Amino acid sequence: MPYLGGEEAVRELRRALANPHVQADRLRYRAAVLRVIRLMAQGADVSGLFPEMVKASAGADVVQKKLVSLFVRAQAPRQPQLALLAVNTLRKDCAHPSPAVRGLALRSMCGLRVPGIQEYLQQPLLSGLRDRASYVRRAAVLGCAKMVKLQGDCEVDGALVNELYSLLRDQDPIVVVNCLRALEEILKKEGGVVINKPIAHHLLNRMADLDQWGQSEVLTFLLRYRPRSEEELFDILNLLDGCLKSSSPSVVMAATKLFLVLARDYPHVQADVLVRVKGPLLSACTSESRELCFTALCHVRQILGSLPGHFSSHYKKFFCSYSEPHYIKCQKMEVLCELVNDENVQQVLEELKSYCTDVSVELAQGAIFAIGNIARTYTDQCVGILTELLGLQQEHITSAVVQAFRDLAWLCPQCTDAVCRALPGCEDAIQDSEGKQALIWLLGTHGEKVPNAPYVLEDFVENVKMEMFPAVKMELLTALVRLFLARPAECQDMLGRLLYYCIEEEMDMAVRDRGLFYYRLLQSGVEEVKRVLCSPKSDPSLGLLEDQTERPVNTWASEFNTLAPVYGRERWALVTAHQTAEPSYACSSHTDSRSKDTESLISKEVLEVHPDTSSLTLIPDVYLTAEQFQKTWLSLDTSCHLSLPWCGTVHPDAIQTALQVVHIQTIAMSKAGVQPWKAYLSAQDDTGCLFLTELLLEAADSEMQVSVKQSEAKPEALQTFISVLRTVMGTVAGLGS
Repeated sequence: MPYLGGEEAVRELRRALANPHVQADRLRYRAAVLRVIRLMAQGADVSGLFPEMVKASAGADVVQKKLVSLFVRAQAPRQPQLALLAVNTLRKDCAHPSPAVRGLALRSMCGLRVPGIQEYLQQPLLSGLRDRASYVRRAAVLGCAKMVKLQGDCEVDGALVNELYSLLRDQDPIVVVNCLRALEEILKKEGGVVINKPIAHHLLNRMADLDQWGQSEVLTFLLRYRPRSEEELFDILNLLDGCLKSSSPSVVMAATKLFLVLARDYPHVQADVLVRVKGPLLSACTSESRELCFTALCHVRQILGSLPGHFSSHYKKFFCSYSEPHYIKCQKMEVLCELVNDENVQQVLEELKSYCTDVSVELAQGAIFAIGNIARTYTDQCVGILTELLGLQQEHITSAVVQAFRDLAWLCPQCTDAVCRALPGCEDAIQDSEGKQALIWLLGTHGEKVPNAPYVLEDFVENVKMEMFPAVKMELLTALVRLFLARPAECQDMLGRLLYYCIEEEMDMAVRDRGLFYYRLLQSGVEEVKRVLCSPKSDPSLGLLEDQTERPVNTWASEFNTLAPVYGRERWALVTAHQTAEPSYACSSHTDSRSKDTESLISKEVLEVHPDTSSLTLIPDVYLTAEQFQKTWLSLDTSCHLSLPWCGTVHPDAIQTALQVVHIQTIAMSKAGVQPWKAYLSAQDDTGCLFLTELLLEAADSEMQVSVKQSEAKPEALQTFISVLRTVMGTVAGLGS
């Protein structure tokens, strides 16, 4: 938005900045510079003042230098040629006695997003990395990442990377964390910063010196390190024990994830950690920060999937507060459903019942659905509450109750009689599509137990022309045909009228086709209709029978403290589907073109050959040590043996890169040119089943022998794994030839 009167103000400021008397007075000079910044913030075009502002940066006033730095970085893209004029002044400031000025100069130079700036940055940055002042080193480290980003696809300077690695042992903790982030950005294409044993132990020993942000960052980077022995593992866990007591939720969550990932082979350690993190999670669930509260609730639900009742003794912590937003209340009700037991069921149901009359329609219906979920275990109490709610004669309440009854009658046939006794009179208060469909389904499926079922459906038939929802019409067709089989005398006439309307007058093609289908089905005889409509029932679309089994902690440990619990596993998979795959940090720091070609080609081939991988989901970041692999390999029998055609020499780097794309870990692999050539691989699916593989190539241009061992007998998963492995190796063989 242009600033009114900006041109006259700019001319006045130009005269003031060029006035020797103003320049001689430090306060007046600073005030003139501040007016320029204010004009810039208001939308005026102040790019014409660039030369005068660059000249103002040569003063000794540090505050004035900061203001000029802000101006130069904002205006540099508009004046790229003039921006280079400021470089000389900034380079001089890099040798200024004051550390604040030196650091400010480095930040300003790295913020100039103009072509050709990189050649002026390298020497000041290298000098800044060796500066005595920690503030300058902090700015220089982050400046290195900015410089590499400005360079684009140019090769990364190895000397710069080595300098940053050496700074990981800097005395200043902020410099250490900045180095990790800078190396991660600089080495992104090579897989990021490498965390080996000396670096990992050094970072662990420096944890006490870091602030909360630094601790959470370091804990995230330590996920890449794999201890070499059990003794080393427990030494690391002992060093991290204090992080679980931190006052910062981010540090506690990062430490918990590290514990869960490192202790994947020790379930008792994982259970102990989850007990200790209970307190911080409960505190976060009652936090004033809504974002933190929602995230904590999502993680609580994730834990309850593996440890049901883990928070049962603290169920009152999940009662809703009046001032909480709707999305937090819904999460709390979901948690309450999972915490119900014999001791607290009455209190939980009373709390949920109070939500059913809330002014928010969504919250009230959510509470009713929650009671319906609890009714699968505590049927009598819940059906009584739901029946009582029908007496309120509120449209949205009645609709939600009938939907809950529909799901309950499907899952718990023993409570069908109680549901049917409560249905009469509901039809007058339901106006929405979902409620109508649920009521019609109940009347059609269990109409023989509801005395007035045909007459209720007859009202729907008489008003079918005014019905707005095609889904209601299709449900009405199905229900009336079903009820006709149980009570033909009362339904024959209205069924004929409904079929005539749907076939001859209905404009919606889906409803018309459904009517034709039932008309032709009835022509084939009543027995055929019974065979089709009264066959064993199975409707996975309701989603009520899924995720009832307990999931091992290892299936979600790598997702803990990420956005996966917030989005949900399926949604998060969709969000990340088109993003670049996570880099494998076990690779070497340099990736050749063959590996890159292999990775992209393997991704394409596997997706084309296996578009549906629902039968097998390999988990990334699951590693076996050589000792664990050998012990497990010797204890298992061979599940499958096959031969794969192979031509030419073996390229281990290409094979390893390709296997990493599909989450298959390389335990050991022979070097190129060795005969016989061997490789040992491992992978694990989301159910914990291990796939151990041996590759053997006796000589070049021969068949590769593949032996696969499986920890659990799962023929379908084994066939899918072999198919994926065959695709990977076939693609690599084609790439090598």
